[in-house]
Amino acid sequence: MNREEFKQLTESRLIFLDGSTGANLMKKGMLPGMCPEQWMLDHPEAVIELQKAYAEAGTDIIYAPTFTANRIKLAEYGLADKIREINMQLVRLSKQAVGENVLVAGDITMTGKQLKPIGDFEFEELIGVYKEQIGYLVEAGVDLLVIETMMSLQEARAALIAAKEICELPVMVSMTFEADGRTLFGTDGQTAAVVLESLGASAVGVNCSAGPDKMLQVIQSMAAVCNVPIIAKPNAGLPSLDETGNTVFDMDQETFVYHMKELIQAGASVLGGCCGTTPDFIASLVSNCEKIKPVRREMTKKRYLTSERRTVAFGLNDNFMVVGERINPTGKKKLQEELRNGKMDMVLDFAEEQEACGAVVLDVNMGMSGIDEKEMMLRALEEIGTVTSLPLAIDSSHIGVMEAALRNYPGRALINSISYEKIKFEELLPIAAQYGAMFILLPLSDEGLPKDLDEKKDIIEKIVNRALELGMKKEDIIVDGLVTTVGANKNAALETLETIRYCKEKGYATICGLSNISFGLPERSYINTTFLTMAIKEGLTMAIANPSQELLMSCALASDLLLNKENADIRYIEQMNYYKEQQENTDRTTVTKTETVQAVQAVGPQIEEAVLKGSKGKIEELTRNALAEGITAKDLLDEFLLPAINEVGALFDKGKYFLPQLIASAETMKLSIEILEPLLLQGNTGEKAATVVIATVAGDIHDIGKNLVVLMLKNYGFRVVDLGKDVSREMIVDQAIEQKAEIIALSALMTTTMIEMKRVVELVREKKNSAKVIIGGAVITQEYADEIGADGYAKDAADTVRVIKKLLGE
Repeated sequence: MNREEFKQLTESRLIFLDGSTGANLMKKGMLPGMCPEQWMLDHPEAVIELQKAYAEAGTDIIYAPTFTANRIKLAEYGLADKIREINMQLVRLSKQAVGENVLVAGDITMTGKQLKPIGDFEFEELIGVYKEQIGYLVEAGVDLLVIETMMSLQEARAALIAAKEICELPVMVSMTFEADGRTLFGTDGQTAAVVLESLGASAVGVNCSAGPDKMLQVIQSMAAVCNVPIIAKPNAGLPSLDETGNTVFDMDQETFVYHMKELIQAGASVLGGCCGTTPDFIASLVSNCEKIKPVRREMTKKRYLTSERRTVAFGLNDNFMVVGERINPTGKKKLQEELRNGKMDMVLDFAEEQEACGAVVLDVNMGMSGIDEKEMMLRALEEIGTVTSLPLAIDSSHIGVMEAALRNYPGRALINSISYEKIKFEELLPIAAQYGAMFILLPLSDEGLPKDLDEKKDIIEKIVNRALELGMKKEDIIVDGLVTTVGANKNAALETLETIRYCKEKGYATICGLSNISFGLPERSYINTTFLTMAIKEGLTMAIANPSQELLMSCALASDLLLNKENADIRYIEQMNYYKEQQENTDRTTVTKTETVQAVQAVGPQIEEAVLKGSKGKIEELTRNALAEGITAKDLLDEFLLPAINEVGALFDKGKYFLPQLIASAETMKLSIEILEPLLLQGNTGEKAATVVIATVAGDIHDIGKNLVVLMLKNYGFRVVDLGKDVSREMIVDQAIEQKAEIIALSALMTTTMIEMKRVVELVREKKNSAKVIIGGAVITQEYADEIGADGYAKDAADTVRVIKKLLGE
């Protein structure tokens, strides 16, 4: 099947997927902790029986049980060398089970390895892992590919890129979301849909997560921004334990189908079930919904730029936007010096400052001598993402740098820029299409500036037509008005304004750089600002500018206000309040200048700020400086480090920080603690730190959350014994006894392994161990903790610290 055939199949009717595989095979004898792929090959009749039942229930697409058959997962069972055999045989079993009338999808999921900067795994390594498995799935003859249960948008991108580079098969991608509508890494449904569709996914959506009743808002947000089919493959409600100790779900078939109909009305058209669903669920879904036609969704005409955690949507009549220009070393000697020394402090400061001043997109340029531009660009993209969620514009004159940046950027970027110059036109446009980026169209050719407006329009249309041939849409294009200096060409402003009018009539978004218009003239800010207000009136979408220029930003917002754009009044008032607050802060600084200088020079607050921002590059030097100034290690910990990490936890709870920022801050604090630790031990009064034994339970090989908990607990001074993942209950309890642990902390990510937590609690009680047991993980709730007799439940790493302190009476 190719992508066009998949598109035709999904346009006319609803498509039905299968239901749960793992939980149903466990009912047939597969035990937690076993390698599921090996068990299935040892018990082929169980797989065939289950998949036949799904086919008979009305499934159109069955998932081959290759879910974790990648090199990394198989290596944990010593089976990495059998990856080809395992994938080939599991696909063969599925084909044998369902025959010719049901499509077989090769199933792919997360590897368990964490990408930089959260982990130490390189993006290209991950793409290679996925390419290997996908190659074998294609060789085995799958009809399409599905990438599912993805918590990381960047890992989903890696798998999708790998698939596109291996084959032409359609690829479905579904993410799993937390109760707040975001993934563990902070990606919302809208952002995931935009990024994955633009990168070439044939369908996008949600699986696992929760029941269909909890999935409605995410499905609606996805359906509102993308044009490909939407997948809904939810659990059968929430898990709990029955009287026999087995995991059950609280939603019956009738209730499941009722809520699935709501998802169909919200825009979902590729439907199935995940944890807790059976062939009977799918049969009921098919019989009740097969005659329903997919909801017709209007093709979205909005433009979308994203980071990993945020989408910026805009149309031709929406509020004017500023692309912050300051992350560019040209003419900035201090920034150049920092970059040559491998530092990113100014880059991150510029990012935060421009966001505070009202920039909506940040331009990033690392072009200068004396550095490896590609390496520095990739590092900048990585680190900027820890301090801001604004989308980025990639700015480089080198095509290799641009391609590497687009490949690694975990969102949908803007290319600055593509002209009609032969190399850029022929090489960069296909790259833009390949990675689903938007681009700035610069109407220049190898001959230089167009001689007149007609030539400018001709260049614009030539580039647009080629982009459309490559499968892009005009909504992917932002035309640069090509501002020249009015000092040399008296018609410069008029020609640019005419270009803006022309583009708006043709349906193209527009952008310009403002500073050229006033080059060589006095008091340039007045010319720039006046020109900007005129351009906004003609329909200018955005401009590349310095958002810290108060006159320019104020007049831009005032222009939107006077043009009666949506919410322009609120934006204007908020920005004026921001300027007023900044002025009041400046006035206070002037009055108490001596105190302020002392405060700025004090290292303690700078350490606190470094932890809040996750500034790993600064923290070690600041810590040593603080000690040199006479601040004690204990005071640094109690007065600055702990308050900072507590604030980070609070921001995480409020949804203002997400996993990347939480980890960056925790790792920053860790670097400081490593310097302070010998001094803290010297000053120890003999009071023993509480010991926590922590593990991911048997059968579960996920450890993202567990590793973060370990890091946070160590930062708070706990003695942590990390037993790793897939740990038996006997090992956990024996170690708790041997280590004289006050706390046992358990993690589970899967509904099929959460039952193991109950067994650990029972063994703790059986052995009369006094350790308190706390549990956590994506599928765990307070109700489940109460049900199994655990002493506490923690929803995340920051909460774990609070719960443990409470249990210890602190």
